[in-house]
Amino acid sequence: MTPTDASSRSSLHRSVWALGFVSLCMDTSSEMIHALLPVFLVGGLGVSAFVLGLIEGGAEATASLLKIVSGAWSDRWGKRKPLIVLGYGLAALTKPLFPLAQSAWAVLAARLLDRVGKGIRGAPRDALVADVTPAAHRGAAYGLRQSLDTVGAFLGPLIAIGLMLGLAFDVRAVFWAACVPALLAVVVLVVAVAEPANVPRAERGESWLRGLRRRDFPRAFWLLVALVGLFTLMRFSEAFLVLRASEAGLPTAWLPATLVVMSATYLLTAYPAGRLSDRVSRKRLLALGCIVMVAADVTLATADGLPAVFVGIALWGVHMGLTEGLVAALTADHAPADLRGTAFGMVNLARALMLLPASALAGALWTHSGAPATFTVGAGLAVLTAVAALLLPDRRQVAADANAAA
Repeated sequence: MTPTDASSRSSLHRSVWALGFVSLCMDTSSEMIHALLPVFLVGGLGVSAFVLGLIEGGAEATASLLKIVSGAWSDRWGKRKPLIVLGYGLAALTKPLFPLAQSAWAVLAARLLDRVGKGIRGAPRDALVADVTPAAHRGAAYGLRQSLDTVGAFLGPLIAIGLMLGLAFDVRAVFWAACVPALLAVVVLVVAVAEPANVPRAERGESWLRGLRRRDFPRAFWLLVALVGLFTLMRFSEAFLVLRASEAGLPTAWLPATLVVMSATYLLTAYPAGRLSDRVSRKRLLALGCIVMVAADVTLATADGLPAVFVGIALWGVHMGLTEGLVAALTADHAPADLRGTAFGMVNLARALMLLPASALAGALWTHSGAPATFTVGAGLAVLTAVAALLLPDRRQVAADANAAA
């Protein structure tokens, strides 16, 4: 380990590590369910790929829409932790609804409630990471949180596979087991995450519209918001990766392996990419991540067997590792200190506006033209997003805009 690496690790607040472990536990729970949910819906409850796209897109859009509300609330309140606890607590309480579901509509209700919890916690959690992390180490902090989160995404499907084999392929029993790590996540959050001292907040008497007006953020922030919208359109739900593997002949009990492979490459990429982004151009790394997505989509569109499908899934995970923490770091870079929660909410609003059409488009293409058409269109959109990423202002220009606004 170099002195720079050691400095980066030691500068990360204990709450960043604790939040990462909380994400690990909750993602383990969620992925135990999510890894089996597509086949449970399509094979067990008889819904179409199009309806699956609507359920996944609607659930994720709900979460993203709520993030702007909870983010803005945490800015005005000057507190992050209560909203984070509420969000994770609600997600834990909704987990038993999945094994109890008897119809697609019941699953949709469970997914929506689960995502409401995600929407409440997301922006305050990401803002808290920025509150307790020096600007020079934000890439590493978000990369670390994403890496620990992805450990859960890696473990969840593996545990699901083991339980499926040990419980005679009883999907509902696996869903019940997923309730345990969700409860552990809430316990760790309450005990180990500290409320940041002196969270920046708007001065009394300022307009309640602060944070919702164009002039409240620099131009570079709004360009980032537009880019995130395009970014979301190019990357539809990972549920279609599970369907692609199933179509290529992967047995039902082994379908969670698709998310294991994706999570493994995501896990191995996220923290190194975050640290690297503290030293080089973030926008170029973002463009590189989009090019990796082009490679993933092309591979998945043309794959003629399971080995090629898994190569595409692995590349998808590399893309996630290169981009997810990077978008969070860019958001923190471009946001005024007293509007961080609102800024993360705005970015997630852009995702919300595109999530449902993205998943619906993928489902419609799949239903009417097959998997190759779905992934080919995704590749084309990824090329456009890579070009758009390179047009973002660099850090010097962002700093100059901030100084001018001040």
